[in-house]
Order: sequence, then C-alpha cells, then structure tokens
Amino acid sequence: WYSVNGERLGTYNGHTGAVWCVDADWDTRHVLTGSADNSCRLWDCETGKQLALVKTSSAVRTCGFDFGGNIIMFSTDKQMGYQCFVSFFDLRDPSQIENNEPYMKIPCSDSKITSAVWGPLGEFIIAGHESGELNQFSAKSGEQLSNIKEHTKQINDIQTSRDMTMFITASKDNTAKLFDCTTLEHLKTFRTERPVNSAALSPIFDHVVLGGGQEAMDVTTTSTRIGKFEARFFHLAFEEEFGRVKGHFGPINSVAFHPDGKSYSSGGEDGYVRIHYFDPQYFEFEFEA
Repeated sequence: WYSVNGERLGTYNGHTGAVWCVDADWDTRHVLTGSADNSCRLWDCETGKQLALVKTSSAVRTCGFDFGGNIIMFSTDKQMGYQCFVSFFDLRDPSQIENNEPYMKIPCSDSKITSAVWGPLGEFIIAGHESGELNQFSAKSGEQLSNIKEHTKQINDIQTSRDMTMFITASKDNTAKLFDCTTLEHLKTFRTERPVNSAALSPIFDHVVLGGGQEAMDVTTTSTRIGKFEARFFHLAFEEEFGRVKGHFGPINSVAFHPDGKSYSSGGEDGYVRIHYFDPQYFEFEFEA
C-alpha cells in the first residue's frame, strides 16, 4: 500500500498460513516474510516475485535482514516436537538457500523466541522470549553474549530506535521497557493496566507509542471503552503518559512511527490499519519546549 493515500500496489502471493513477520532490507529491494505454513520466503519488493523459499520444521515467528541486507535471520516456534531455533543465511552464498543449510543455527531449548531484531551493525541479534527473558546472540559465533530478565511474562514485540542505540520491548506483563542495545541495561519502564502487544520509539522526539489491550478472545464480552484499545503516548525520559488515541475496536497488535516522525500507524485485531497524522502544533510544542 501507499501510506499517503492507502492505494494498494500489489500482493505477495505464496504463503498458505498466517504471516507472523515481515521485514524489508535497507534499500527496499527485497522483502522477507515468515509464516505459520513452516516457511520463510524472500521476495522482490517491486515485482512481488518469490526469489527464495526456506522450508522449516515449525512456524517461523520472527525474521529480519541485517544492517547491510546480506544476511537474514529467522526463528522457528517450539511445537510439534521440534525445539525453537534461530537460523542465519548469507544471501551472497546461493547454495545455503538451495540446500536449506544455514551457516549457523542456534538452538533455544528453554523458552521459545517470540520477538527478535538485529543489533547495531549486524554483530548480534536481540531476542525476546516467552518467559520474559532477553538474550543477545552473536551473529558470527552463535554464542550467547548476555542474558537478562526484566519482564515477568512473554515479550510480544521489540523495536529499535532510529540510531540503533536503544530498543523498546512490549510485554504481556502490562509494561513496555527501554534498554541499551549493546549492554542490555534497563533504562525506563512504561506501565499500563493491559497487556502491551507493541511499542515504538519516535525517530524525532522523546516519545513512545504503545498498543495493546486485553486478549482477543475476551473482547466480545466487554465494551470497547472497557477494553482499553487506545494507542497510548508516553514521554521517553519522564515515563509519563501524555496522550491517547482512540479508534480501534479490538486489541492493537502492532504500532510503528513513520520514518519522518510525522505520523504513526497501528494495526488491530479488528482488521484495520489506521494511519494517524500528528497536528502541526505537535511539532511546534516540542521544538519550543
């Protein structure tokens, strides 16, 4: 879709199950998708042609390109007797994809990975687990560089800041937390009274947007007002909530800021993606402050 006017440009046809994750490389030439149909696929962004298909033993939960767009990583679910793995493929070596032999595969036997992103310069990945743990895995050796547990429940989403120095996590324990990308030092906590499904950092202001709500299966029994389906804005430094945006009539599953910081979008269980543009006063107020 065009984000400006909502015009649909095309479709990537191929997956036969729920698509859990999607990522584009830095110059938007390629798109990577992971699905519950036990596959990870690479597409030509412009034409929609499928360039590569990697079959897996279980559902692909997270995927992503590294900083240069040459290496992809994806994690698979712990299900049907298979354990959770993180696989790394170098796209510069076509034989890895053809033979379905990643150059590195890291087993995660304790708790499955529910969200993962690349760290700065593609040296490691940051993985969030079902148990609430956060891990750093080296993209070269596969060793676990560090491990912390600041969340008490599953981590639903991880997003980095624009300069890749920080990242924010969203968790079922009703909080979002800010961490240092390199040291995993816990910096800030943003509290709500509902599970947080997604959190994003503004590229131009010290602002955070959170999206969430009660579990989807419980939604039909309550009104939208009680369900707390607003997108909530917090100040990054002061951890204070300063605004809410209503609209969705189901839990918000994902939120993201536009790269220019002038709008944000949210995707909900209600089947809508909503794009909100900030008022001009929003920018004046910030720059004066």
